[in-house]
Amino acid sequence: MNWPHRVVVTGLGAVTPLGHTAPTYWSRLVAGESGIAAPTQVDPDLLQGEVVAEVKDFEPTLHFGERQLPALDRVTQFAVVAAREALAVSGLNITDDLSEQTATIIGTGIGGSNTIDDSYKRLYGEGARRVYPLTVPKLMPNAPASQVTMMLGLRGPAFGVVSACSSATHAIGLAYQMVRSGIARAAVTGGAESCINVGTMKGWEAMRVMANDTCRPFSVDRRGLVIGEGAGVAVLERLEDAQARDAEILGEVVGFGMTADAADLTNPDVGGMSRAVAATLADAGLDAGGVDYINAHGTGTAANDKAETAALKVALGEYGGKIPVSSTKSMVGHALGAAGALEFVAAVMAVRDGVAPPNANYLGPDPECDLELILGDAREMPIRTAISNSFAFGGLNAVLAVGKAR
Repeated sequence: MNWPHRVVVTGLGAVTPLGHTAPTYWSRLVAGESGIAAPTQVDPDLLQGEVVAEVKDFEPTLHFGERQLPALDRVTQFAVVAAREALAVSGLNITDDLSEQTATIIGTGIGGSNTIDDSYKRLYGEGARRVYPLTVPKLMPNAPASQVTMMLGLRGPAFGVVSACSSATHAIGLAYQMVRSGIARAAVTGGAESCINVGTMKGWEAMRVMANDTCRPFSVDRRGLVIGEGAGVAVLERLEDAQARDAEILGEVVGFGMTADAADLTNPDVGGMSRAVAATLADAGLDAGGVDYINAHGTGTAANDKAETAALKVALGEYGGKIPVSSTKSMVGHALGAAGALEFVAAVMAVRDGVAPPNANYLGPDPECDLELILGDAREMPIRTAISNSFAFGGLNAVLAVGKAR
């Protein structure tokens, strides 16, 4: 189908375990640095030896006024800070007309998890009879999207997306579809998550998918995933608008695909994954040979990495084991509903700079994960097109394709 508009990325923002801006995050990713360490938000003695990827040294009072903070869960703080950065980088002037034509779509897997945990602690742990009056507005999964609209003055279509670990990728993909179809002229979109608290971490412990050392995607002896947090936000707009105002174009969104496994709540399905990749290539008008880099979902669990490897081979055929692959979760953990946004930021930067970040913490090959992994240092290479995979619990899959600005 010939869509009315091409869609480009003109702004990126990020709050991550490797830094509080997109450039800092990217430079440390390329350097192969790790944001994984022992928790500080939770007493380590309450957990079973997990490591986490926290956003470190984040001071809310540097970003919000005293009267604003009581209404903002940590997840929403991250979303707003990343959105502010992305909008500032884009240089968009939000006039009254543009405000009404700019979509705001922010994904999150859980929403205000810290608010929920704090409320339960008060009620059941401390015997309180009441919770904070703004508890419900703080914990709502749409709170990040709503607060971004209010703080940036965006009055167009706005909503939250909740699809577990695919939330941010679905959000960005839907924003892309709205801009290219003409429903919106621009979009502020991405994902945010913050759930490193006792209640949520205990839930992850019960699933027995947590690593106790670090995240080792596609590696032999990998032990599981590492919970992360943060936010990534992008500004998308019509190519002709970006060119008319002489904006710096960071990359172009060229394809989006999404599927449902309709199979199992937690076990990944090769069929659903591969169909999402194939749908993205079809949407972009690409064959497998046109993909130069894959930012994999790569959680570091035995089942997911094996299934993703198989899915890439199904969808990409002979190229499935030849295209360079890395999982940035090896450095920033699995930020759940924000993961796809952090990975989208990395994919755009990879295309822009012609460098792909490494797949860190690798111990050796797993015969069932025989991909062309980027090991050791980041790899400098021409990257015309990159894809970014998100495969979520519930069998909800989403994949984005990003092309070089031209």
